[in-house]
Amino acid sequence: MSKDDVEIDIKKLLEKGKSLITDECCIYRVPLNIRKLNEDAYTPQVVSIGPFHHDTIDRLRDMESHKRMYCKSFLDRTHTTSESWISYIEREEPKIRSCYSGTLVSDKKKLLEIIFVDCGFILELFWRKYYDDNVLSDDINSLSAPWLTNMMLYDLLLLENQLPFYVLDNLYSASYDSTYGRNCNIPSFIELTYRFFGRFNISELTFVNNNEIKHFTDLIRVFHFKHPWRGEQELSRSDEFLKHLPSATQLSEAGVRFKVTESKCLLDLKFTKSVLEIPQLLVHDASELVFRNMIALEQCHYPYESYITDYIVVLDVLVNTSHDVDLLLRKGILVNFLGDSDSAAKMINGLCKNLLQINFSCHYFRLCEDLNAFLRNPFRKLRSSLKRNYWQTAATSAVILLVLSFVQTLCSIWELYKR
Repeated sequence: MSKDDVEIDIKKLLEKGKSLITDECCIYRVPLNIRKLNEDAYTPQVVSIGPFHHDTIDRLRDMESHKRMYCKSFLDRTHTTSESWISYIEREEPKIRSCYSGTLVSDKKKLLEIIFVDCGFILELFWRKYYDDNVLSDDINSLSAPWLTNMMLYDLLLLENQLPFYVLDNLYSASYDSTYGRNCNIPSFIELTYRFFGRFNISELTFVNNNEIKHFTDLIRVFHFKHPWRGEQELSRSDEFLKHLPSATQLSEAGVRFKVTESKCLLDLKFTKSVLEIPQLLVHDASELVFRNMIALEQCHYPYESYITDYIVVLDVLVNTSHDVDLLLRKGILVNFLGDSDSAAKMINGLCKNLLQINFSCHYFRLCEDLNAFLRNPFRKLRSSLKRNYWQTAATSAVILLVLSFVQTLCSIWELYKR
């Protein structure tokens, strides 16, 4: 082989190079350094959606026949031809492919099949949830088992288990527009989506522009940090980071009082007149999964708008031990369904590992500065020291009294024995 031939081959090879992440990219494989902390939190348990986990895990293959059944049911009920969907997906295939990070192993035909079936499955699943349709055949009704429905709900939150929202929305709209017309009294896909994920929409948000939603993980993140009256100033960012903040127990000893805020927005922490107001947080078996996937999305797609990560960083500092959890439980700020305080503390502390922060919430930074200034007050330091010394002295005294009482008892028994 000549030098010229090698040069030509090298040039052809370089021409095939492309970026792993495009401007349209919004669905990512979770970075390995984060994923290894808890593989199960990022891996679907019962249903695979999209190309990342398709045909890769044995337990997910059983659901494929159900997905095809649901897809056919949606097409039949809406009198939608498969040709119309194929035409749309084929036309959008390059854009759909660019929504996923890295290189997809699926060829064009296989990717089209995955998107086709998975879209039909989700549209039918959401439709049945919206109408609570129980008039089903035995085969389809098997998916309505509560445990399975709940597992599918959380599988559809996973960052690696997503479809572009706009594709689902367009296929849904096209199916009903062609059948019933644009003025029909049929719920929009965003209405179906809000109903399906209703338990997470604590602020009761509504959308005017569906283009704001990238996919379901993105929607859940927005549910947690947006509020109808929240202003842009509260969402401003700073290059300054949280340097120090005492734990909840230490703050309490210094005179900070904890109170549950009435706000439904999870991020709405406030500190005024020695009172730290924090929204109530339910800690349950799926909490880690939900937060890990929102944080992973921020690490990959919103590194400069990491509102959920900021909240977890502050919560991680407030909760160091089970004693901090117990304090927040007594105040009603935490509701723990994990069984014990140690488990809750371990879960919260584990969420911040291996994270990269580019900036930090201005609101949280000012809040932490105000708390630190409150604690730097000499009177507060003295109060905290006296309170801590009081309990240490009380504990020591109690031990001494217990020992003396024990010795006195032994002496009494000895006196009786001598008689």
